[in-house]
Amino acid sequence: MRVAFFGTPAFAVPSLAALVDSSHEVAVVITQPDRPRGRGQKTTSSPVAAHAEQAGVPVLRPDAIRTDAFLAAFSAFGVDLAVVAAYGRILPASLLAVPRGGFVNVHASLLPRWRGAAPIHRAVMAGDTETGITIMRVVPALDAGPMLASVVLPIGPNETSAELEPRLAEAGARLLVGVVDRLAAGPVAETEQDERLVTYAARIERREGACDWNRPAADVHNHIRGLQPWPLVSVSLHEQRLRLVRSQVASPDATQPAAPGTIVRADADGIVVAAQPGAVRLLALQPDGRAAMPVRDFLNGHRVVVGDRLAPVSTP
Repeated sequence: MRVAFFGTPAFAVPSLAALVDSSHEVAVVITQPDRPRGRGQKTTSSPVAAHAEQAGVPVLRPDAIRTDAFLAAFSAFGVDLAVVAAYGRILPASLLAVPRGGFVNVHASLLPRWRGAAPIHRAVMAGDTETGITIMRVVPALDAGPMLASVVLPIGPNETSAELEPRLAEAGARLLVGVVDRLAAGPVAETEQDERLVTYAARIERREGACDWNRPAADVHNHIRGLQPWPLVSVSLHEQRLRLVRSQVASPDATQPAAPGTIVRADADGIVVAAQPGAVRLLALQPDGRAAMPVRDFLNGHRVVVGDRLAPVSTP
C-alpha cells in the first residue's frame, strides 16, 4: 500500500521506521512544524521529521491542516491509507475522506480506556497493572473509532511512564505493520468500542506536579512515576525545591506514625516519607539546577534528619 504517516514525537518513530522497512511505501510524512526544543530551546525538527529525512521520505510541516492548500497538497500524494501516531492535532473530516483506505491510529492504551492526549501517564498514575496498544480507525470523535487490533503489555509496580513509553512504541510498531499487511490483503474485521467503559486521559499540566502526602502511599508513588519525564512531582526541603524521580511503596516495617509529609527514615536505602496511610521510599531525586541523583548521593551533601518535612510545592 502507498501510505501517508502523521506523527511528531519519539513515540511515533518506531511505527514510521517499521513502515519504511516493510513492503509498503511511505509516500509522505506529515509532522508538526519545527519548534524550539530542549533546555537550549534551539529550533529543531521533530523526531519523526528527522527520521523521515534520514530515510529519504518527503516531509510536510503544515502550520494549519484545515486549509484548502494543505488538503490539495496531501491529496496530490494519492495515498491508499494514512497512519497516525501521536501527531498532536485533531484531523478534520475533509482530510479523513482523502485516502480510499481511510486513516488508522496507533493509540497507547487498551481502548476504550484512556482515550485522549496522555494515555501512558494516566495509566501509570491510576495504578493500572496493564495497558497496551490499540490500532483503530480514525473518526471525527476523539479516539472513538472501531478497533482493528490490540496487544496487552504489563506495567511493572515501579515502572515509570518514561520507561513504559518506549516499550509501547515498539509494540505499536509491530502491531501496526501487521494491520497494514492485512488491510492490503482485503477487509479487516473491526470491533466497536464499548462506550460504557470509556475513560479519558487529559493532557498533563504543570500544576499536577504538586505532591499530596495526604493520599495513600500507593497513590503518591503512582503520581511520582506517572509524571515522568515531565513535569515531575515537586516538594520543598529546607526551602530547596526537589523533584522526585524514583520511588517505591515502603514496607510496613519502615513505616512509623507521623504527620503526612514527615521524614521517618533517611539513610543510604532511601528517604522514607509518611503518607496517609503508609509511607513512600524516595530512591532518587533532582535538586533545582542539578542532575537527578540517587538519594545516597544527595544525603552525602545535605543534612536530612527524621522529623524534617517535605512540603508540597505549588506548580502553576
